[in-house]
Amino acid sequence: MVSSSCSSLVPLHWSCVHVMATFRSSVTASLFLSFLFGSIHAVPLVEKLGLLSAPARDLLKRTTPAPPYFLAYNDKYLNPLPTPSDLTGFNAFALTFLLASGSVDEAQNWQELTASQRSSYLSEYNAAGISLIVSAFGSTETPTSSGLDPVNTANSIASWVTTYGVLGVDVDYEDFNAFNSGNGAAETWLISFTKQLRTQLPQGEYILTHAPVAPWFSPGRWSGGGYLAVDTSVGYLIDWYNVQFYNQGATEYTTCAGLLTASSSVWPETALFQISANGVSLDKLVIGKPGTSADASNGYIDPSTLATCVAQAASMGWDAGVMVWQYPDATSSWIETVRGSTFPVSGSPSPSPSPSPSPSPTTTTTTSMLTSTTSMSATSPAPTSTTTTATSTTTAATPSPTSSCAGASAWVNNVAYVTGDQVTYDGDLWTANQWNEDETPGGLSGAWTYDNAC
Repeated sequence: MVSSSCSSLVPLHWSCVHVMATFRSSVTASLFLSFLFGSIHAVPLVEKLGLLSAPARDLLKRTTPAPPYFLAYNDKYLNPLPTPSDLTGFNAFALTFLLASGSVDEAQNWQELTASQRSSYLSEYNAAGISLIVSAFGSTETPTSSGLDPVNTANSIASWVTTYGVLGVDVDYEDFNAFNSGNGAAETWLISFTKQLRTQLPQGEYILTHAPVAPWFSPGRWSGGGYLAVDTSVGYLIDWYNVQFYNQGATEYTTCAGLLTASSSVWPETALFQISANGVSLDKLVIGKPGTSADASNGYIDPSTLATCVAQAASMGWDAGVMVWQYPDATSSWIETVRGSTFPVSGSPSPSPSPSPSPSPTTTTTTSMLTSTTSMSATSPAPTSTTTTATSTTTAATPSPTSSCAGASAWVNNVAYVTGDQVTYDGDLWTANQWNEDETPGGLSGAWTYDNAC
């Protein structure tokens, strides 16, 4: 039960138990950090947190929004934005997109509102327990391949977030060429970018999510370690992952088994529980799906079937939530069907370290309250991507198997290969991305780019 004196002091979607627990754990975490490191002024906090063991980091989870998260992307140029009642069933809404060069599409629409209009929207969304965030990059931006500096880019994005008052950022990184290069450049860029972004947008005050395509979690496939390496290094700074389980092949992730427990040999160990078994927190793995078959090249599951998958996952201990690309193709009725009796809308928890908006003459700022939240990722692709937009995202290039292996010779270890040569190895087709000899396809050298299964 909640006492009347306590309930009058906190938002309706918080419980007094949560507030008191948050306070106690905040004190505990502060004392814990002081005990471990002494004064925490000499070295950036993000670097110090990186020294903590996994159990120690768990003490700091008070700052992480609590699942389940139900996020919708929007890249449909809606004006005005949907009302909270339009978004019933969702607790996070992502505006697309924010690029290194500035805002486009719905993010630009948001930027062009007056400070008063932004403040009004934020107040209404916050009251309804909906976290409004911005999605960065998408399929039209290639941060690593384009040579963008990760620190400067993070600073620029964080500045936009604080200036225009949204509650956080979803990192929809879709630089497939960088990932496919196999030299670790993509992973290194993402790790540096995420660390810097968190120094500017502190955990517990702002939401920070990533939206990787599911195949990027496949162990042994990516020479740089893929998203498993990203999670190992900076996963503690990321609130959750909006995993894109679509655009990876006509039959990939289209059944409950393929989505949850047994991905195909094309993208091994990338079903939901397989990703978790490889070290990623299960409560951070949000299932991302297209709202309609027209919203992605493949991977669509109808809402009723998806609800069955969600129920199965929940029965196995998962509670992270669902992301959809995109609203209004997927409306309240879509998410209500998907949530079903597993996460009934009437009792849906409201997420959001929701910063309460405060208008200024020219910008809208927000003050964050430590609690739950939701936000999400940018839409689309996967090692095969899809995103649309005048700078939008729902299709990105990627390694989804489609081409034939006909005409390609088997790899031979004592033969010299030049860029563009194709070979078959262990049942897959590979293309040389540099001159090499005695470099095994899929090996650590990254000399070969995976094309598809034969």
